[in-house]
Amino acid sequence: MTLLTRRGLIGSLGAGAGGLLLSGCDRIAAAPKVQEVLSLGEGLTMRAQRLVTDRTALAREFPASDMSPVFRTNGNDMPDNTDYQAHMANHFADWRLVVDGMVRRPLKLSLAQIRAMPARTQITRHDCVEGWSAIGKWHGLPLKLALDAAGVLPSARYLVFHCADDFDGDPYYESIDLIDAYHPQTILAWGMNDQMLSVGHGAPLRLRVERQLGYKQAKYVMRVEAVDSLAKIGAGKGGYWEDSSDYQWYAGI
Repeated sequence: MTLLTRRGLIGSLGAGAGGLLLSGCDRIAAAPKVQEVLSLGEGLTMRAQRLVTDRTALAREFPASDMSPVFRTNGNDMPDNTDYQAHMANHFADWRLVVDGMVRRPLKLSLAQIRAMPARTQITRHDCVEGWSAIGKWHGLPLKLALDAAGVLPSARYLVFHCADDFDGDPYYESIDLIDAYHPQTILAWGMNDQMLSVGHGAPLRLRVERQLGYKQAKYVMRVEAVDSLAKIGAGKGGYWEDSSDYQWYAGI
């Protein structure tokens, strides 16, 4: 039996169905075939990743020679948010990442503080639901270190990433469970390809959770909230695309 992964299915859809490759995830969401593929893989992929003995198994990492010459931006390129734009104009000197919710020690971390903490560098492949992929180098803070500093309570089950951008007034957010949050490749990236993160790619901070599809890689992260349920966040499905377009919450690859 040939096992066809979600990564392969989505890549083949992108390569063979030009009509699906429109300008943005919101338009891709209108394609029933894409939704069917995501639904097929949702439960299988999560169960497969949860049942393996080593939950810290890594997504593939690549040599620098495999890095893509062009790495497209996904989602918004510039948040339409006056606070964010003020931070950008000030080179994020006054920006703070909030880590709160079900934690013992809520945090407010400056970009300088985050960059001074131990960093991880990884070269990985980004797979977008639109059908394109790119390999890039990411530099950032292992999310585990921020969570350990904040002291996540035992009753917490998920992390919600609140972002500076929105779509037609609906704030962008995403979420992952604590298993993926503590994975060694899950980082809050402040750099890309040996440079500081650009605005188009999510400056000053974006999530990289390497075993999931591109729409889970939240950009412009402003706040990380530990919660015991996703039911009261947004429309309760765990993310902007999940709420608005029935994307699957666990976008594992």
